[in-house]
Amino acid sequence: MRISTSWGQQQAVNTMLDRQYSLSQTQLALGNGKAIQTPADNPSAAARAVDTNSAAAQNDQYTRNIQSATTRLSVEEQALNSAGDILDRIRSLTLEGMNGTQTDESRQSIATELRQTLKQLVALGNTRDGQGEYIFAGSRTTTQPFTIDGLTVNYGGDQNQRMVAAAAGLQVATGDSGSDVFMAIRGGNGSFVTSAGAANTGTAVVGATSVTDASAWDGGNYTITFTSPTDYEIRDNAALPTDPPLATGTYTGETGTINFKGAQLNITGVPAAGDTFAVGPSSSQDVFSTVAGIINAFEAPGGGAPMNNQINAQLQNLDQASSSFLNTRTKIGARMNTLDQQSQIGDDVKLQYQTTLSNLQDLDYASATSQFVQQQTALTAAQQAYVKMQNLTLFNYLK
Repeated sequence: MRISTSWGQQQAVNTMLDRQYSLSQTQLALGNGKAIQTPADNPSAAARAVDTNSAAAQNDQYTRNIQSATTRLSVEEQALNSAGDILDRIRSLTLEGMNGTQTDESRQSIATELRQTLKQLVALGNTRDGQGEYIFAGSRTTTQPFTIDGLTVNYGGDQNQRMVAAAAGLQVATGDSGSDVFMAIRGGNGSFVTSAGAANTGTAVVGATSVTDASAWDGGNYTITFTSPTDYEIRDNAALPTDPPLATGTYTGETGTINFKGAQLNITGVPAAGDTFAVGPSSSQDVFSTVAGIINAFEAPGGGAPMNNQINAQLQNLDQASSSFLNTRTKIGARMNTLDQQSQIGDDVKLQYQTTLSNLQDLDYASATSQFVQQQTALTAAQQAYVKMQNLTLFNYLK
């Protein structure tokens, strides 16, 4: 086979160019520390690196979500802790106002302080996070949730909860709506409420109430009527007036307990014939209305059994509000624990992604340095061979 001089020279040049390109690629890798300069260098590893980078970026977003949610929940927990302290202060003032030595004027002074605590409670309901968003407004975070007009407090948020993705398939609530925390609170003991008749003339006062047999309590409406200071009858409000009483009993002395249908009422004082007490299923009452009810009772002149019956009913509502705050704080604690655990998992996953990317992309400097020396030697040899090959012509031989 005949090999021309130009073809041989071109082959030598091509070889040198290939050696030079390989050397430059190795030099570039040594400069940036990456084993893959273009996807063509290792298509499989490059594809895996893209997928791993995408997963790592998503994991980083979950981490940011967790940090934001934890901060927001911490603000909510602190607000509810302060709200609980205010309810304790309200209870203390209420018990002070019920003391028999108080006068209309002193109860008025207590009511004035209670008005201030009501405003403090509303202010806590309007707590904002670090981004200026309202904590208890549900999903309407730019709308002030609570407004106060006198003793009336209105809610302007919604009942939704803001959720955040803490991991794939894991959504965690970053707050609670003011409707659930402050407004939708079960009244009375949570099962039923009591109220004294407006026309009562005796000194009987309903104190603590409870459900002693949940299976017997049917959630109906009943009226306890004292037929004399020592005798009473209980009627179902749904029954006809001509129907016999549901139950009758004797009220013993200054204190007594009335039980029927799994409900228990502790009564103190001396009732008058014709005095009534209504018993009905609990409904929702917001904490602000509870405080307003206490204020109204203290501001009304006279005191005595009518006031005490109103106050005792509101104190039960106040206990329900305290339980609502505590239950919400418990839920917040559970969410924060979940976020903390997920944050630790995210840190472990991040380390795994970093290790995988390092294995795929990072350069083995020892191997690359050795390869660089070999490629440099090969390029030098190719260049020297080219120089010698240029002298291999017929004319040089004829000389």
